[in-house]
Amino acid sequence: MIPGVNRLQRRNPAQNADIFGPDNCGKYLHQVSPFIELRSRKEAPNVTEDIQGADTATLCALSIFLSLLVPAQATRSPDCGGILTPSGLSYLAQVSKPHTENVLRQDLVAPTASDLLPSSPEPSRKQINSVKVTELSLSLIPDAGLRLSVDVDLDVTPAPSSTKAMRLSILADLHLEMTPEGNLKLVTSACKPTLEEQQSTEDTESKSSSSDMDKEINVNKICPEVSKLLLFPNEQLMSLTAQFPVTPNCQVQYLPLAAPVFSEQGVTISLQTTFQVAGMAIPLPVSPVPFSMPEPTSSSPSHLTLALSEHFYTSLFFALEMAGAFNMTIPSPLTTAAMAQKITQMGSLFQEDVPVTLQAVFRSSPRMVLEEGKAALKLFLTVHVGAGSPALQSFVSVHVDMSAGLLLSVADTRMTISAAAIEDNDLSLAASNVGPVPAALLEELLLPTLHAEVPAHLNEVLSEGVILPHISNFTYTNVNIVIHKDYVLVSCDLQLPAQAGEQSTVV
Repeated sequence: MIPGVNRLQRRNPAQNADIFGPDNCGKYLHQVSPFIELRSRKEAPNVTEDIQGADTATLCALSIFLSLLVPAQATRSPDCGGILTPSGLSYLAQVSKPHTENVLRQDLVAPTASDLLPSSPEPSRKQINSVKVTELSLSLIPDAGLRLSVDVDLDVTPAPSSTKAMRLSILADLHLEMTPEGNLKLVTSACKPTLEEQQSTEDTESKSSSSDMDKEINVNKICPEVSKLLLFPNEQLMSLTAQFPVTPNCQVQYLPLAAPVFSEQGVTISLQTTFQVAGMAIPLPVSPVPFSMPEPTSSSPSHLTLALSEHFYTSLFFALEMAGAFNMTIPSPLTTAAMAQKITQMGSLFQEDVPVTLQAVFRSSPRMVLEEGKAALKLFLTVHVGAGSPALQSFVSVHVDMSAGLLLSVADTRMTISAAAIEDNDLSLAASNVGPVPAALLEELLLPTLHAEVPAHLNEVLSEGVILPHISNFTYTNVNIVIHKDYVLVSCDLQLPAQAGEQSTVV
């Protein structure tokens, strides 16, 4: 803490309001009914009919019950987070330097109103000719916050025939608070500016006059908004909690659970992921194992390390399932006549030879499995085999459990997830209108198509990737992804595009 300056008190974050009140019952029903219908269809079509025929009171009670699941997310453990390392802080200080110089130039060089009046024979204050930031650093104060140190060289003309070289030093302690809206805000805990004379063209000018110069330059006005010397910190911090699209009707949002923790290893923030489908927050499955941020390594040369838990990915795939993104209608190369050669009872169902179609739905939500160096997605499908359009006449339904290997990569701020080949599968007969069908025959008829089409459909859904937690304007570069048991580590450097840096200096 800076001597002689009191530290400000931190505020506690407010609880998020429950968006599922009684007034929203009808609206929530309208949004959630497709999810109810989808899940009902997976197991028993007649359940859908029962729900659709239920009275409004029953449905409203059901919606209220489902809505009770949503506030429980506020108490969930984090499912992802990040650690900004000392190297990352140094980079932020480096890219803030031109912006800092520009802000100080605006504050110190801009003339006052009296300076612009023609009736004023002389300027009302000393003229500052140039402002140059020679040093700007951000350092960690464990368990407290950050220390901002700025050294600025000023070229001052106190009188028409003289010049002074002054050194303005700013020392400020900063910390992060949670706002009532759930955003992070950079707040000044303490600030102390000093102004010293470095060199003068007037030998008769005493160095004690720097106190008068301090009054003329009015450096104390810098402290109330000293955080603005960094590159738009609060605007960027607010962008962390923005909603990002996953698909046209599914969005992801990262919410801080508490103010970040400051240690010698860096600034650690824990985040909770929420998803919205069709504009409504969906209740996510609860993680069976609480996730905590892995211990940072002091030797990491990267600016930032992101940690994404296994549950983060499972929640992502759950949200995509709720959005209907994984429902698949797959054309089969087989026809009813070709299948009738293998399954003789089919001949009585179809008088004409028509193409066979596979309709695949999830009977249980997909699940991400992370092991050392390996990621896989487990799929639990019910595949209805039939023919006819637009209404499919199903003659066989099978349960198919399969596992697809996943490849992870990051470009810009997006993580791309792509499915590789199907690694293993288990197939069993669920229902049949053509009598018993041996599992081996079902595998022969269906698995080649499913092995080809299911990964292709997954890749189509995941082609845009998922936007990772980040602050606006910055992108990720020099990315290294390491898959551990139960979580993924993404080590990367921050990069501020030149265009963004130039725009930030325009006030």
